[in-house]
Amino acid sequence: MLRARTFDGPDRDDLPLFLGLDLSTQGLKAVLVTEESNVVHESAVRFDQDLPHYGTINGAIIGPGEGEVTSPVKMWLEAFDLIMTRMKAAGVDFSRILGISGDGQQHGSVFWSAEAETLLSNLDSSKSLAEQLAPIAFTLQKSPIWQDSSTTRECREIEEAVGGPQALADLTGSRAYERFTGTQIRKIRRIDPERYNATSRISLVSSFMPSVFLGTVAPIEISDASGMNLMDVLTYKWDDKLLNFCGGPELRSKLGPEPVPGGTVLGRISPWWVQRWQFNPGCVIAPFTGDNPATVIALSAPGDAILSLGTSTTLLLSIPPTDTPPKRFTSSHLLSHPTTYDAHIAMLCYKNGALAREQVRNKYANGDWSKFNELVEQSPAGNGGLLGYYFPLPEIIPPNVIGSHFFLASEDERTIKRLFEEEVSSTAHPRAILESQFLSIRSRIEAILPEHAPPLQRLVVCGGSSANPVIRQLAADVFGMRVFVAGKEGAAEGGAQLARYAWWREQNGGKGTFEEMRALDGVEERMKCVAEPRLENVKIYASLVDPYREGEQRVVEMCRPRAG
Repeated sequence: MLRARTFDGPDRDDLPLFLGLDLSTQGLKAVLVTEESNVVHESAVRFDQDLPHYGTINGAIIGPGEGEVTSPVKMWLEAFDLIMTRMKAAGVDFSRILGISGDGQQHGSVFWSAEAETLLSNLDSSKSLAEQLAPIAFTLQKSPIWQDSSTTRECREIEEAVGGPQALADLTGSRAYERFTGTQIRKIRRIDPERYNATSRISLVSSFMPSVFLGTVAPIEISDASGMNLMDVLTYKWDDKLLNFCGGPELRSKLGPEPVPGGTVLGRISPWWVQRWQFNPGCVIAPFTGDNPATVIALSAPGDAILSLGTSTTLLLSIPPTDTPPKRFTSSHLLSHPTTYDAHIAMLCYKNGALAREQVRNKYANGDWSKFNELVEQSPAGNGGLLGYYFPLPEIIPPNVIGSHFFLASEDERTIKRLFEEEVSSTAHPRAILESQFLSIRSRIEAILPEHAPPLQRLVVCGGSSANPVIRQLAADVFGMRVFVAGKEGAAEGGAQLARYAWWREQNGGKGTFEEMRALDGVEERMKCVAEPRLENVKIYASLVDPYREGEQRVVEMCRPRAG
């Protein structure tokens, strides 16, 4: 397990560095890049392994209520202290860091107490963050995170209040989702009004992070604000009707100012970091964004599709500015772009990503990825028409389906027959789960592409499973695209680039676009093709899209609650 590593390469000890921090579900990662965009260091903290006293499983705590999933805020603070210790032990000179940004898992929320601002601005450098801020700086000690599915009631209420799911998607970029922050706030206000009223500010995970560096609660960034069902996705302003419905008239003050774009300078690093870790007092703090927008920043060029194979499985498409508003759907998300005004990111997000793949690996391949890959390669493309649907957790797309379901497509792909799990060969499951996850995405790509957009040519993969050559090849075959990788730092590197961008713009009098800065880096040179689509397999998967859709619809019907 990698904990800290400094890379050999073109780095002089007098040149500036830029720090990106990625606070994901399962850990905290740090990446340092140079002014020339070279990655020179990375460190990591894994919550379950490194901070086991919090009792998390894959970084989260399930329950006590049905569908509730949270993470301890104190654990995140302790992870900040630990990662700095590891970076220092690896020889990082903090005084060279001139900009800090990063990303957090999207939708998660942090509820600050009335004492928070005073505590943040008066930190004692002889003490850790965790011992000074937790518990007194927070009204909720456990933050709701993106895996939470306990707010179905609030979802239906907010959709009804604005005229239905499509009306909400038209306004905010998404229909109501259980994990979105607006519905979480409404639920907390309903079930625990005392704590809600005692809350002075509400942050996303991504705005909680710069708050710790600034010594004051930071504003929310525009792209991550798109995942709240509270911001107008075209104007980048809070919507008063949604604010009042979810949190009452006081919610505007709890959220703080209007969302801010990436690449702006929020302020300088607070004295605690200078005194305790010897950071440069001139180090700029930029807005942090969500993990998915940060991945786009790090990896993509216009016309690319990004497939993130982490805890969740996510497809991301960067949509450049157009004369007509981008399409919005109830089965996908539209996010504001973090750095480019009027540009957007289309997103498909699935809860059952790596954890579902790992369950299949553990059950059918003895917990061994090599055995898993061997079983995938033993089965033919299309798996003889087997369609498997694996939802150990209530899914996002399609909503609230759960369990494992199986069908067999006829040889002409015109009909499907339901199978029971015992009728499915144990050796078929590894290929089935990969094909299922990728066919679900393929069946939806065309709908979310802008009108008259040219066909996608390149699929950039990232996340833990992207290192698996068998998974890469299967993705190339299902999507019919060449598969590329561009380094494995992903979202954390995107955060470092946002830090660099804020510093670079300040050096240029506030002028210059992110694309202009990145054009100097030779991003294309970092792209490496790792899989080519095999035409015969592409044809097989194209023929399975319609049977897959039919099977999925039948799963939705089977999982629908029965009246009465």
